[in-house]
Amino acid sequence: MGAVIPILFVFIGCCTNVVFLELLIKDEPGSGNIITCAQFVFISLEGFIFTADFGRKKNIVPIRDYMVLVVMFFIVNVTNNLAFGFNISMPLHMIFRSGGLIANMIMAIVVLGRRYTLDKYVSVIMITIGTTVCTFASAETLDEGGDEGEVTTGISQFVTWLMGIGLLTFALFMSARMGIFQECLYSTHGKQSREALFYIHALSLPGFLLTGSSIATHAVKFNSSPTLPLLASVPFLATVPKLWLFLLGNTLTQYVCISSVFALTSECTSLTVTLILTLRKFLSLTFSIIYFQNPFTISHWVGTALVFGGTLLFADIKCKIQEAMSSPREKVE
Repeated sequence: MGAVIPILFVFIGCCTNVVFLELLIKDEPGSGNIITCAQFVFISLEGFIFTADFGRKKNIVPIRDYMVLVVMFFIVNVTNNLAFGFNISMPLHMIFRSGGLIANMIMAIVVLGRRYTLDKYVSVIMITIGTTVCTFASAETLDEGGDEGEVTTGISQFVTWLMGIGLLTFALFMSARMGIFQECLYSTHGKQSREALFYIHALSLPGFLLTGSSIATHAVKFNSSPTLPLLASVPFLATVPKLWLFLLGNTLTQYVCISSVFALTSECTSLTVTLILTLRKFLSLTFSIIYFQNPFTISHWVGTALVFGGTLLFADIKCKIQEAMSSPREKVE
């Protein structure tokens, strides 16, 4: 029963977070920095109070090791959010990030010299093809222009989109390298998930000084956004601009999401975590398409099926199910 609550809150937190993120991106596509900053500040404050005990609890992993993770983690998060300002749709963003297994396998082969079985390589091929199909399908939805006056605009949009793809690709491989470094770190100091969550976010805060102008600009835009008519009769909320309310919702649900994932890894097997997160991504993607009416063609569905099918194959579900079914017999014997 220990895993039931984390699983429940993974679906509630992560899926709801996507909704608030989409609402923010729809109105302000370039608001990635202020979104990320709000998330980091909240998680840092929570960690300082409950994990670090107001600074009285000594860290187990050396700060210098956390600093390496901080640089990687900060770059990955900011880069992923910046991609929204380069004609990258929410469905493509989620699908592209689902290709993390490819980047992880490549980095593990290059950095750690690992080798994999045939089914692992097949799954990577499936994910690669699926991501490529979705990428080019999304490129086709860009406005190509109907006359000479719109040709330049169409080319400009395509170049901007390519820059967004470049940002997502960079973030994908940086995230994979971070995962390998974190794996080596935990093998030395043990799995300090809550401590890592706090220090990675807290030590990243000074980095937002580099994006201070963007954060200030979007704070002004958030202030000038209209209020929500649905909250007209609610005290204190009736006069709050809607983008600030969406940001609050995004920040709180992001905390629920990421803390639940960390808790889940300590309660369940890697297979269960993989299945839950894959299903969560698929549900978030489906909801984004239906509710926000994002363009999604047959090619997108084929690519999505290949990405998630490849992910499940990578997790070696057939073998894990057989092991789970044989375990009770072994115990009886």
